[in-house]
Amino acid sequence: MARSLKKGPYVHPKLLKKLSKIKSGDKTPIKTWSRDSMITPEMVGFVFQVHNGRTFIDVEAREEMVGHRLGEFAPTRKFVRHGGRMQKELEMKARTPTGATTDKTKTDKK
Repeated sequence: MARSLKKGPYVHPKLLKKLSKIKSGDKTPIKTWSRDSMITPEMVGFVFQVHNGRTFIDVEAREEMVGHRLGEFAPTRKFVRHGGRMQKELEMKARTPTGATTDKTKTDKK
């Protein structure tokens, strides 16, 4: 559910306090657990270390990120891949330089 427009964007107060202490040219990362804080125009140019549940991921706030949440840029799940045997065969085909199959399960049966 979205936050009411009359309330304005939510930014954690401690995050604003840390932002005011750092000079604008300084690239020192600001460590935060506040994934729900919205990126405001004052944050552009700063580097944030956003916690994803396990580690901190560096996120540099850019102009096009204004209005989005910090958590959107620090994924919490790691995508492994889809598929099983068929997907592995396709990847093996793509890796070989000539495109020839190296799989011995495919034989000519008449």
